[in-house]
Amino acid sequence: MTNPSLDWMPAGVRERSIVRKLEAGQTLFRQGDKASAIFEVEQGRVQLIRHTVDDHPVVMHTALPGHLFAEAALFAGAYQCDAIAPVAALVRAYAKRELLASLRADPAMAERFMAALAHQVHALRARLEERNIRSARQRVLHHLSLRAGDDGRTMRLTGTLVELAAEIGLTHEALYRTLAALERDGIVRRTKSAIVLRRRPAL
Repeated sequence: MTNPSLDWMPAGVRERSIVRKLEAGQTLFRQGDKASAIFEVEQGRVQLIRHTVDDHPVVMHTALPGHLFAEAALFAGAYQCDAIAPVAALVRAYAKRELLASLRADPAMAERFMAALAHQVHALRARLEERNIRSARQRVLHHLSLRAGDDGRTMRLTGTLVELAAEIGLTHEALYRTLAALERDGIVRRTKSAIVLRRRPAL
C-alpha cells in the first residue's frame, strides 16, 4: 500500500523502484558519492550523518518508516552526508533521472512534491531553533514538546538514547544527566519505549 504522504509519487516510478535490505550498521551511501536516487524507509530507520572538523558525527536527520530522505540529491551531483542504518532496515530507491522526468512532465505532481518539501523545511527550521538552545535542560524539553504525540505529552522512542542525544546535538552523558534531573523534578517519566511529560513547563 502506498504511503499517503507519498501520494504525489507516480505509480510507474514506484513500480520500477528497487528495494534494498540494510543490515544494522550498514552504509547506504557516503558523502561525496554520486547522487543517483532518493529513498523511502519501509522498515527500520536510516540516519543522515555529517562529521565535524574533529570527526564528531552529527545526526542531521533520522528517517523513519514512510519517510523520504536524500531529496536534495535530485538537484545535486553528489550526496551531502552519510546514510547509515542503525538497525536492520528496508529502503526503497527511486531513480533520480526517472523521477525528475516525471516532475517536469506533470506540474501538478511537482506542486505536491514542493508542498512535501515545504513541510520538511518547516521541520528543519524547528530543529535549527532547537540546536541554538544552549541549556541542555531547555533543549531536551523543547524536543519533547515538539515530538509529543496526539496527547501532547508522550514522545515514543524510535531508537536508543545515544541516537536521541546525537539527534538533538548533545553528548549521551549530557542527555542521561538531563533526563535524570527532569525525572527527579517530576517533570518527565521514562519507560522503555517513551518519555512522558508529566507536566509542561514553560519553555
